[in-house]
Amino acid sequence: MKRRLFISLLGGAAAARPLAARAQQRAMPVIGFLAAVSPDGFTDRLRAFREGLKQTGFGEGDNLAIEYRWAENQLDRLPALAADLVGRRAAVIVCIGSNNLPAVVQAATMTIPIVFGVSEDPVRLGVVTSLARPGGNATGINFFIAELVAKRLELLRELMPKAVRVALLVNSSNPANANPTVREVEAAARAMSLHVEIFKASTIREIQAAFERIARERADALFVGNDAFFLTRRIQLATLAARHALPTSFSTRDYAEAGGLMSYGTDVNDALRQMGVYTGRILKGEKPADLPVVQSTKFDLVINLATAMALGLDVPPTLLARADEVIE
Repeated sequence: MKRRLFISLLGGAAAARPLAARAQQRAMPVIGFLAAVSPDGFTDRLRAFREGLKQTGFGEGDNLAIEYRWAENQLDRLPALAADLVGRRAAVIVCIGSNNLPAVVQAATMTIPIVFGVSEDPVRLGVVTSLARPGGNATGINFFIAELVAKRLELLRELMPKAVRVALLVNSSNPANANPTVREVEAAARAMSLHVEIFKASTIREIQAAFERIARERADALFVGNDAFFLTRRIQLATLAARHALPTSFSTRDYAEAGGLMSYGTDVNDALRQMGVYTGRILKGEKPADLPVVQSTKFDLVINLATAMALGLDVPPTLLARADEVIE
């Protein structure tokens, strides 16, 4: 009798273990990661985001799961992708790649916490009530890229003091990013007596066609607008700039590392790490309304000296001295 009771208890304990494991698995929080682009070329960004999570004690596959949704530069898909993550009851939704993304997610939920990454003032975008106290269900990082447009143009002019005509390339499918860039570039160009012509591209073929038109019209230099889609096409952009002997300014170091001439802008990987930290803090119980929007403070000037030499450009020593990195 005692033996049968022991075997019964042992069997019950064995059955309880998988039930407990399943319960633990169900309790694992899920992060929704919504991006306006494709995962191509986004590896470093994701690594930085996971590093931020790790700093707060969370590891993907260990004590949290991440559901990824990629719009593949088809921004009309964003509302459906956001609604899908809401339907899956994500504990936090992280969004990046377009300035209108936080508003899209807020239209889908006003209760699930949102951690955003935007390149313009989120107060102006209507996402938060103030930087210090966001006040709603969203907080995050302002990459501060839109505010650096004038500085980027100044640096390009310093490199090419005789430049008169500058081409501006923006992503036509992402007006939330493109329009502020056009506005800021045109204002800065007027102050420098530069003529700006705008070119638009939202596909691989359109990028190719834009460069051919820019070359035919003999622009002195090219200014590539900040856009997550362009980031995923940075090798194509750098290759075409070299092929058409077109001095080009980019927004982040990724482009210069891929062979682009120069970049000036936010350390976006560091910003993604901070987004990971905020996500972890919210998972631990803090509220987005109480977490101030972080404004990026790490900015890099990177000059690819090998590309400059290939283009026959002499980089002023004063500019080289100010560079955070010179790629030789």
